[in-house]
Amino acid sequence: MTSHTTPTGAGAGPGARRRLIRELLLVVGLFAVYKCGRMLATGRTDEAFRNGTRIWDAERTLHLPGEGLVQRLLLHSDALVHTANTYYAAVHFPATVIFLVWLYVRRPAHYFWTRRVLAVLTGAALVIHLTFPLVPPRMLDAAHLIDTGQVYGPTVYGAAPAADTMANQFAAMPSLHFGWALMLALGMIAATSSRWRALWLLHPLVTLVVIVGTANHYWLDAIVVTLLLGAALLLVPRPAGRSLIARRSVPGQRPPPLPAPSGTEPVAPVGAAR
Repeated sequence: MTSHTTPTGAGAGPGARRRLIRELLLVVGLFAVYKCGRMLATGRTDEAFRNGTRIWDAERTLHLPGEGLVQRLLLHSDALVHTANTYYAAVHFPATVIFLVWLYVRRPAHYFWTRRVLAVLTGAALVIHLTFPLVPPRMLDAAHLIDTGQVYGPTVYGAAPAADTMANQFAAMPSLHFGWALMLALGMIAATSSRWRALWLLHPLVTLVVIVGTANHYWLDAIVVTLLLGAALLLVPRPAGRSLIARRSVPGQRPPPLPAPSGTEPVAPVGAAR
């Protein structure tokens, strides 16, 4: 007998399909609300540029490395900077969707935990987007950075922020590109037990290099979203148990005895040596 790793009733039944459709609608709905909410912060150009100067000065006061240091590394190769632009434009959302689908199918308890954490994180980010409009460093004259998306392609933004009806370019703080990538890595580490699972942290690391090197975000955008994610993780309880794979014993070791009712001897798991 094995523990369930899929949602109750998962399979071809109509109940499972209804649950899946409900989850898809919920996630898409939350994302749509977030995208619409971001657009409410457009049109505050002067405030966004003033905040950009404040963030740039704050980073220099904190002695953070200039974003230009990372961009110069990317600009050593046209192929490298093009790859970074593609990673920024094409990996963020699809990777999150694949991650959530995998958790829903294989680790349902971790899926619901992750979905709630992402909802709290995204809601908090939206509040900051609405109250603190911020130009990305590629628009800030003091930064002396290149808009790599416009110069090398591909880009997800219009050349003129005022004419961009698909995205709010003044919502740099905080970076959900980095926040979602970090939660993806932490979720996979929590839901699996492979000795290589720490390598999932490469995804947020690469994302950090990309968002800074393409001049779409400041270092502080990533720092703030990390603090928000930490708060969300404290607010949302983790799953009580781990998945079947995460509970597997180390090869060569006897699995621990199953808990038994008070006053009785522990019950050895099926297949354990006696």
